[in-house]
Amino acid sequence: MMKRYAIGIDIGGTNLRAGLVSEEGEIVRKIKKPTTEKVFESITEAIEEIRHDEIVGIGLGVAGLIDRETGRVLVSSSLHAIEGMNLVDEIKKIFNVPVFIENDANIAALGEKIGGAGRGFRNFVLLTLGTGIGGGIIYQDKLLNVPAEIGHMSIKSDTEKCQCGNIGCLENYASARAMVTNAVAMLEKGKESLLTECCKGSFYKLTPEDIYSAALDGDNLSRDILRDAGKNLGVGLANIINMLSPEAIILTGGLIGAWNIYVQEAIKEASRRAFKHLFNSVKIIRSSLVDDAGIVGAAYLVFNELSRDTC
Repeated sequence: MMKRYAIGIDIGGTNLRAGLVSEEGEIVRKIKKPTTEKVFESITEAIEEIRHDEIVGIGLGVAGLIDRETGRVLVSSSLHAIEGMNLVDEIKKIFNVPVFIENDANIAALGEKIGGAGRGFRNFVLLTLGTGIGGGIIYQDKLLNVPAEIGHMSIKSDTEKCQCGNIGCLENYASARAMVTNAVAMLEKGKESLLTECCKGSFYKLTPEDIYSAALDGDNLSRDILRDAGKNLGVGLANIINMLSPEAIILTGGLIGAWNIYVQEAIKEASRRAFKHLFNSVKIIRSSLVDDAGIVGAAYLVFNELSRDTC
């Protein structure tokens, strides 16, 4: 029997990842490129680069609220260029194969369930910790059909407005964007820090990696920023634990590289806030697929939907 392949594409606020994936879950080929303002063009270029004669469809994971029935991106705080666009129809016109779409964190959760750290759990929540914060929920072995915009739960009142229009969103205080914003604000006030030496003296070009690296070198400001972001993440984790009592919370995204400071502080704060019995029953663990979770999940979405159509 001829092997079947699908293209899985994970479109985040910072990077676009695409892969050619076999039905057995093997990533045959993959690419990664920065997400630009020309998002649609980047998607089609990525498909052209990795396409295969035997692909049966294309799966898309997009950061934002998705109308699964129409294939339209309703709202995306980090991908404004494709808001209102029907990506499914537009890509079908070009490549003439079935196209399916989901929220990027939902797709990552599906990927971890199929081939990653979620395989041993029937119920878990996945958090993507990067430019923003996304969420996906697996319940009784299936992807829960809800938006799961965990990054936009309010953890503070009467405070700054998020890009989404809400007040006090988790990602405003615990994401990579929040860390960099906080660092720049502190440096503008003249706070002493190793970060002033980064980026050839232009701290407006700071990255979360710069902050973590300085923290490892003993920089107090960087450590405070990571701990503050971690504490706020812990508030979100406690809310998830108290509301859903999952078997596991799986963390993925670029920020898990700062596990020893940022995530450990989050776990500590969650332990203080969540019901003790519920906290003690949940495992907070790393993703095993990491960057590949979205690719695998998006490809599996294709195989899953096509098998459902033939039933």
